[in-house]
Amino acid sequence: MARRCELTGKGPVTGNLVSHSNIKTRTRWEPNLVRKRYLVPELGQVLTLRLSTEAVKTIDKLGGITPALLKAKAEKLSEQLLNTRNRIMGARRRQGDADRAKAAAAAK
Repeated sequence: MARRCELTGKGPVTGNLVSHSNIKTRTRWEPNLVRKRYLVPELGQVLTLRLSTEAVKTIDKLGGITPALLKAKAEKLSEQLLNTRNRIMGARRRQGDADRAKAAAAAK
């Protein structure tokens, strides 16, 4: 499984460690990933994700997984989160249509 954050797309970075004698050694820095579970209220399901700690903090700051998914750029999302985002947008669209129909019926 790739060491990549599912929300931000953050992955490993490579470079050189340079010693005092200027010897270069190739190295690889891995992202700090954690496994986290989130409830998606619009869909009534729980998502288990591998996220960077920065992404976890962002989700907490934005107030949940739904606002974070809607704000994220589509090209950085994993396939699972892209499908979930599309399902959330569809659920919100259907809810908006139902609310408008209810308001129109009440206005008559």
